[in-house]
Amino acid sequence: MTDFDFSAGEGPLLVSMPHVGIGVPGDIAARLSLLAQALPDTDWHVDNLYDFLAEMSVPVIKATHSRFVVDLNRPPDGAALYPGQAGTGLVPTETFAGEEIYIEGEAPGTEEIKARVEKFWRPYHEKLTGELARIKVAHGYAILWDAHSIRSEVPRLFEGHLPDLNFGTGSNASADPELATDLMGIAQGQHAHSAVLNARFTGGYITRHYGAPAAGVHAVQLELSQITYMDENPPYAFDEALAAQIRPLLRRLIEAARSFNPGNLG
Repeated sequence: MTDFDFSAGEGPLLVSMPHVGIGVPGDIAARLSLLAQALPDTDWHVDNLYDFLAEMSVPVIKATHSRFVVDLNRPPDGAALYPGQAGTGLVPTETFAGEEIYIEGEAPGTEEIKARVEKFWRPYHEKLTGELARIKVAHGYAILWDAHSIRSEVPRLFEGHLPDLNFGTGSNASADPELATDLMGIAQGQHAHSAVLNARFTGGYITRHYGAPAAGVHAVQLELSQITYMDENPPYAFDEALAAQIRPLLRRLIEAARSFNPGNLG
């Protein structure tokens, strides 16, 4: 199994899907709890939901391994994304719901975590870095869209019911505010799906680390509520009828991000 899948494309926009992977090496899988073996915290079917990206010739990088192997959207030093709030780490040992991922006594130690970072985390980020650099050379700037999804209700992480679309721009630090305004304008211009900006999810490591507007890289995370396109309960089936209702909106958002030209460059 490769460390990631990459589809080449054109234009200033790059889409990252760091949590769609479901691969787990055998030596790790044998140590997972029965509940964790179902990979409940996967961003299920996000690549299927964004299937229009190929038609648009948008380059896409997506994970092949589960976030339970290593979380590509966490800093390599394991620092907390949301200090003081519940969350999961670089190599999580608990699910979003707070359940144990490993059989008792089988959680990875420091050296194993370092090895997983080198084997699985680093190649993804080297490719991400290289693609953003290539796009900047070609266009003078780059737009990074980090595509995610999560259950609509996770009491350990947030209260109540999550809005349908949760945009994050690092609390306005990772992208030109005009880009966020454009995206929110599109989202709020329809009434089928709710949307918020920089609320519970302001963007993970990828958004915050790569988003540097002054250096010409604008990063946006979209955390999508899974109830909008799938059955949130095992076996996590994709719902094409639901997906058909939200895909046109996602496509409009992607088109807006791709056509955004910070500072009217060119």
